[in-house]
Amino acid sequence: NSEPFKGLHTHRQVFKGDVVGTVAADTETHPLPYVHFQIMADCLLGDKTFNNEMQLSSKRGKWLDTWTTICLQPQLLLPTILPSPSLSGPPCGTLSAEEITAMRASTLFPSLSTRFKASSPQEMVRGEGVWMYDTSGKKYLDCVGNVHHVGHSHPHVVAAEVSQASLLNTNTRYLHSARVRYAKELLELCPPKLEVVQFVCSGSEANDLALRMARTYTKRKGVIGVNMGYHGHTGSLIEISPYKHDRAGGEGPPDFFTAVPLPDTYKGEYSGEGSGEKYGDKVKEAALTLEKRGYPPAAFICETAIAVGGYIIPPEGYLKTCYKHARDHGAVCIADEVQCGIGRVGSPHFWYFELQGVVPDILTVGKPIGNGYPLAAVITTKEIAAAFNNGMEYFNTFGGNPVAMAVGRAVLQVVKQQKLADNAATTGQYLIEKFMQLKAKYSCVGDVRGHGLFAGLELVSDQATKAPNTTAATKVVQLAFEKHGVILSTDGEHDNVVKIKPPLVFARQHADMLVDCLDDVL
Repeated sequence: NSEPFKGLHTHRQVFKGDVVGTVAADTETHPLPYVHFQIMADCLLGDKTFNNEMQLSSKRGKWLDTWTTICLQPQLLLPTILPSPSLSGPPCGTLSAEEITAMRASTLFPSLSTRFKASSPQEMVRGEGVWMYDTSGKKYLDCVGNVHHVGHSHPHVVAAEVSQASLLNTNTRYLHSARVRYAKELLELCPPKLEVVQFVCSGSEANDLALRMARTYTKRKGVIGVNMGYHGHTGSLIEISPYKHDRAGGEGPPDFFTAVPLPDTYKGEYSGEGSGEKYGDKVKEAALTLEKRGYPPAAFICETAIAVGGYIIPPEGYLKTCYKHARDHGAVCIADEVQCGIGRVGSPHFWYFELQGVVPDILTVGKPIGNGYPLAAVITTKEIAAAFNNGMEYFNTFGGNPVAMAVGRAVLQVVKQQKLADNAATTGQYLIEKFMQLKAKYSCVGDVRGHGLFAGLELVSDQATKAPNTTAATKVVQLAFEKHGVILSTDGEHDNVVKIKPPLVFARQHADMLVDCLDDVL
């Protein structure tokens, strides 16, 4: 539609106050319209079309100063819309990947790892939708970017963040309408029982607070978790995360914690009809164990779609049985949807716990609700929240700040208006069907599982013994990245499960690219 740019033509002079374009109203087909605005100080190609997808050489830093001189920052001419960024210091991309790697080794904690240990490490400098771009302009299909829930650098989310940051960012001691509006909008997506919310900055903060609330409410300390469960990196959460305390560097579980087996119907103890209830009955045994130790359970905590444990969707009846036993023994039930919440499960659901027909006492959400901005939440009942209001104030300096609230609202708007939960359902089902075809074709694919845009392919050395094939999984991830520009990763007890949890804008054409890639590297 040329109407928004009526009156514009090449070489036209633009003066202060002139209209250079308009943004269309929301429509069914384009619910979140926006414009890209680029300024060039020199018409390099005369009247020819200029391709703004600049494919720069690997020595990008050499040419960066030239490009930034020609392509001026539009913020400088639009100060009322976007604040001018600081111009001090060198821009990103002026160091080589080798220089960055060396500086990481000398300046950052050695416990930090990089995603790929390829012979030629890449610096990622830009993202858009399901794509990430390195310094040479090469693009990569992001199949594990669940944090960027509605896509990298979504213009509606970015605009909300920049707009609020240019006005005010402060703490919750001051009234702000965005905070209560976002709380209302988020709670409307939850079961009626979950009535109040506390905003924090990360999934770890959310689960740490949920644990504190459960212990305050029950006046107990014991916790029941799931083997290979992971709930965060704080000291209190390492204690209840077997994925951390039972692996390298861990010191094992404390006496007040016990874990039940993973509800793995592929290679676990139970499979088929009734397996959910059988796995769920283990919670009763765990509760009795803790009681004998003198630590009656305060909480049962479980990821409703189990991620690092191997991308396992619990079998039918599992959480219903777990929650019954936990509550029978006086424990609070915590649903950890930090990695998987906010529509990833696919329509008609919005949360993975809904697949199990249960309602938790406490729900934690994180990563995706901020689309990369530090934002998380604890949602619970008024009864539990009232018990936590015991005179010890809970104050989180950055939790619920106005910018975070603007971002959170924008993410929900995109999920709803772009019908991303519908896309998660249809594209997720399509992916599973395609993965099943790969399983039939390649003997190293032992199991395919998932729901919505959350899936895993378990690679094995032998389909009969189901022996994990960690080497194959590692090679698949490496070749996908190096040959096809597809970003994957592994999880599971033996790191032999290739995981898929892309942004929710991941569509059928992207699914086909992923499947073609896997078909080749397998």
